[in-house]
Amino acid sequence: MKTKLFFVPLLVALGFIAVAKATPIEEGKSIFMSRCAACHNVNKVMTGPALSGVDQRRSLDWIINFVHSSQAMVKKGDTAAMAIFQKFNRVPMPDHPDLTAANIKNIVDYIKAESKPVAEEKAPFAKPGMKKNFYQPLTMNNYGFFIGYFLVVVGLISALYLAVQLKTFERNRKEKDISG
Repeated sequence: MKTKLFFVPLLVALGFIAVAKATPIEEGKSIFMSRCAACHNVNKVMTGPALSGVDQRRSLDWIINFVHSSQAMVKKGDTAAMAIFQKFNRVPMPDHPDLTAANIKNIVDYIKAESKPVAEEKAPFAKPGMKKNFYQPLTMNNYGFFIGYFLVVVGLISALYLAVQLKTFERNRKEKDISG
């Protein structure tokens, strides 16, 4: 009985340790979703730039300094920080001085994991011969359509003609029954 009481708290403690120890990518995703996703997407430009490949464009130290205080870097005259600030309509990125270097590295690891290769974006009309129409315009070569349409029209006209003839026949019969 005493051994069971010893193992239960031990198992509970190990469970909490396992749950609390998230992978760096999961931690980076959690921080990204709560702090960055309102303005940034990994693969798409939003209020801020798309972050795919940020680790290839900038050093980790630069990224950490920028995340901690982007405006401090702009005021110091960092050309890359000033270019980003100008490109995105002079909208300042909020400072995150409470994030540690390890937190920011985890965010960068998450961005690497989520990055998709950037394909050159082309207009949908770049190759009109390759674009498939969702409809086909009618031509004289659409015999099946025209024959079907003609048969439906003839069928409707025949049904209406028959209905008129039946009504006429019923009226004539009623008139004969009344008069005769």
